[in-house]
Amino acid sequence: MKANHATSLKPPSKWFQNGFHRFLEPYLRRHFHAMAVHRDTHLDQQLPAIPSVDLSDAGLPVLVYCNHPSWWDPLLAHLLNRLVFAPRQFYAPIDAEALEKYPVFERLGFFGVQMKSNAGAAAFLKTTSTIFQRDHAALWLTPEGRFCDARDHDAALMPGLAHLCHRLTRGLVVPIAIEYVFWEERLPECLIRFGECVSIEDHSDWGKSHWSDTLSERLRSSQNALAALAIARQAEPFDNLLRGQQGASGLYDFFRRMNAFARGKKFNPAHGQQFQ
Repeated sequence: MKANHATSLKPPSKWFQNGFHRFLEPYLRRHFHAMAVHRDTHLDQQLPAIPSVDLSDAGLPVLVYCNHPSWWDPLLAHLLNRLVFAPRQFYAPIDAEALEKYPVFERLGFFGVQMKSNAGAAAFLKTTSTIFQRDHAALWLTPEGRFCDARDHDAALMPGLAHLCHRLTRGLVVPIAIEYVFWEERLPECLIRFGECVSIEDHSDWGKSHWSDTLSERLRSSQNALAALAIARQAEPFDNLLRGQQGASGLYDFFRRMNAFARGKKFNPAHGQQFQ
């Protein structure tokens, strides 16, 4: 892939992405019991603290940065973007060599970056700056730069995130913490918590060091809060965005169903508490 390929990024096809999401949602339901967002950190509850920001203005670009615990992250991010940030178009960097192998990802908003070169870093900044000049744009980043356990906060965030925020002139920066946990059900829960947002326009005087410290602190703080919620194993503080499969399935659920029928009770496949 040529070094300047990413800088010519075209807006992805809407019809192709709509088709992808018709596949994506059932696929995730088969693999997760829930995709649940911490209720006290929904964006509409945070924005009053940022008077100059109106998320309902779809022309306002959004930069979302997350921790990176799993292979599932890009798929869940694509769905979360549609559920929370619509009608903004999803964009995210991917290793240029991987995109050469799987070019279909470009049609979903991914763009290639040469990860370990100065030319790649320059192309990344040029492409992301171009994206932020467009209306209806959402850029998703995983600045840990590697798969990283949700409780491992030792690694510093990659400097490109702070450098980008320092260069931009408008937009909202949103930290998101993600954990995958097993509670009572056979399938895992995906837990999500929004951190404290930052309006770029309100902090044009921040230097790169200040951006780096602030963005790191806000992501790690949200991760710590989400870890406490995961340990508590309580569904009540969350709103469920994706209702997946319940129960153990197969022969075990067959006998449970027969037992409920014999007692004249309605069969409930769930093993424990349910998300709202």
